Amino acid sequence: MTLTRKISKVLDILKNPSKAELKDALLQLNLTVDELADLPEPTDGKPYNRKLLYKNNDVEMLVMNWSDLECAPHDHGSSHGWIQVLSGTSINSVYEVSEDGLPTQLFHQYQHQGKTFYAPKKAVHKMKALNNTDMVTLHLYSPPISGMMVYDLEKCAACIVSNDCGAWWPDEQYQKVKEIQLKRNDHNH
Repeated sequence: MTLTRKISKVLDILKNPSKAELKDALLQLNLTVDELADLPEPTDGKPYNRKLLYKNNDVEMLVMNWSDLECAPHDHGSSHGWIQVLSGTSINSVYEVSEDGLPTQLFHQYQHQGKTFYAPKKAVHKMKALNNTDMVTLHLYSPPISGMMVYDLEKCAACIVSNDCGAWWPDEQYQKVKEIQLKRNDHNH
């Protein structure tokens, strides 16, 4: 069975899936790096290169091949989903967004090969590969991501990005759907 058919068989039936249903689908597929042999090569100057494996109105599945750069802190719009580490080890940093809209890092976790972790709606996180390991991650979101917010903490700014932009500050003006200047509260610094 082709990879596309294998994925479709499991994901076609998902309709507005719950957290548990999404995880079950990911674990049922049990995809490996070998099955995803023609991975996109990491792009120079970007944290990862991604390839869309499946998309309908309810879910989307992407595979990401990482460079040694970290992605920017970001949310997944109104989507939730699961991330599976297919190879390497991910450092996943989780943020809390304060009332003034500025994310503060709460903690980070090491997610080793084979580990699956959840990204709740509106939760902010960033990821990078540990020690330049060849990291490949699989992402299953519902609904397909739209309106992702990316943060630049040095510039104290946030940006809603177009769907063709990844978790980094947009290179192209057209990828900036909306840019927001955030104010630092003096009592935080």
